[in-house]
Amino acid sequence: MSEIQTRRIGFGIALIFFGALFLLHNMGIIPFELRHYLFKWQSILIIVGTIILISDPRKPAGWVLISVGAFFLLPDILHIPWFSIRTYWPILLIIFGFIYIIRQRSHDTPIGATPDGSADFLDDTNVFGGGDVKITSPNFKGGKVTAIFGGSNYYFDGAGLSEGNNVIDLFYMFGGGTFYVPADWSVNTDVTAVFGGFSDKRRTSLETATDPEKVLYIKGFVLFGGGEIKNA
Repeated sequence: MSEIQTRRIGFGIALIFFGALFLLHNMGIIPFELRHYLFKWQSILIIVGTIILISDPRKPAGWVLISVGAFFLLPDILHIPWFSIRTYWPILLIIFGFIYIIRQRSHDTPIGATPDGSADFLDDTNVFGGGDVKITSPNFKGGKVTAIFGGSNYYFDGAGLSEGNNVIDLFYMFGGGTFYVPADWSVNTDVTAVFGGFSDKRRTSLETATDPEKVLYIKGFVLFGGGEIKNA
């Protein structure tokens, strides 16, 4: 079974699961005590995160959603009177820090990655900041982009793609960015967005031919943020 088929099956399972839950809720079969917790937005985040991990355990999106949902739901379930969001919200930063470290270790970028785009691989991290990055490699092969409360614009008009699938793995949380790519590039996206979005706003032209042997593949996760792909 291909990865695309697995994701589609996971989406179908999610529809069946939520449909069954709402049907049982409308029929009054689910006890009130369970309904009180099951239909909270925190629980929905945990359920969606679990489904994402089932379809692809490598995606950090699942762990992020489960962490956020559990952080806000557990104090209500455990009836912790001393819990205060104002006091303990930094725990989320600690959790996201661990997730970021795991992400870096699990998706190693080859040696030579630089944030200025001069090498064949891109490795750019923006926290409470950002800017413009010009990629000039004639043999670009992908990389990693991380934005937390910030973001950058990436210009590929002076770059060329390597043969095969060249993957950019992005992670946006309360941040984002824009990718400006040449019109003759083949670009595929697989970005999971929660309370945010990632859109392809390139202008298409029948006169522009793309090379099917050279593909830029943008995948990743967006939480409370957004990103775009535009023509260079």
